[in-house]
Amino acid sequence: MRWLSAIPLLAAIAVATGCGQNVAIDETTETTPTAPIAAEAEKETSTSESVPTNDEAAVTVNDTAAEAATLAGVYVEGDIAIAGADPVAYFTESAYVPGSDQFTHEWSGAVWQFASAENRDAFAGDPLKYAPQYGGYCAWAVSQGYTAPVDPEAWKVVDGKLYLNFNQNIQARWARDIPGNIAKADANWPAVVEN
Repeated sequence: MRWLSAIPLLAAIAVATGCGQNVAIDETTETTPTAPIAAEAEKETSTSESVPTNDEAAVTVNDTAAEAATLAGVYVEGDIAIAGADPVAYFTESAYVPGSDQFTHEWSGAVWQFASAENRDAFAGDPLKYAPQYGGYCAWAVSQGYTAPVDPEAWKVVDGKLYLNFNQNIQARWARDIPGNIAKADANWPAVVEN
């Protein structure tokens, strides 16, 4: 009789993998990878670095629209944005750098951490310049129509904008068509975070 209690869980998993939707299957607060991300993960290698794209694929958005979209939702763990990564360091050091609870700034309903007071002040002066696209949710997931958490070490700066991914395997998949995936994600955002 114990196996009968697993039927609703199995149905939720089947729906999540079959429909590509982010479905909560555990009522705890622990963040688990979504089924669509897990299905997309492959054994690939990738390095994180700045990647230029051609001008034809670039999407220009005015600052007001960009701010409204960013404010739609920010990926947080607890109340800390983007797993505590220093968003400014991706631009100034071309590297993932963990932030510190010594240098924080509250913006868009989340606490952002920084490695230095200089980085904190730079972010506070122009958060849209440094904040990751899609609120810091996985860029690949948003391009596919759902949200997923990120690994702050799976990142790219493209045309002066920061994009994060679930992990480096998913990042490699996203990198196969960066302009196309950005266009799809831009079309999906912020509606996916509202669902």
